[in-house]
Amino acid sequence: MEEKTIRYPHPNGEIIVLWRPKRCIHSGVCVNSLPKVYDPSARPWIKPEEATTQELIDQIEACPSGALGYELHHKS
Repeated sequence: MEEKTIRYPHPNGEIIVLWRPKRCIHSGVCVNSLPKVYDPSARPWIKPEEATTQELIDQIEACPSGALGYELHHKS
């Protein structure tokens, strides 16, 4: 069975934030790093438009469980 991945595209079209809920260990690194992006009490709980592409990349790469990932789409 394929792992569930939820996709949150940034309006700039450059990046899509990926979240794999089964991997999440709720360490809080994402919420503490970018609280405007990651708000567990909101729906959707990830709002990529609240950060730049680079801010998202830097935070996602700090995710200790690998629950967060990203896809880059370079604009021509």
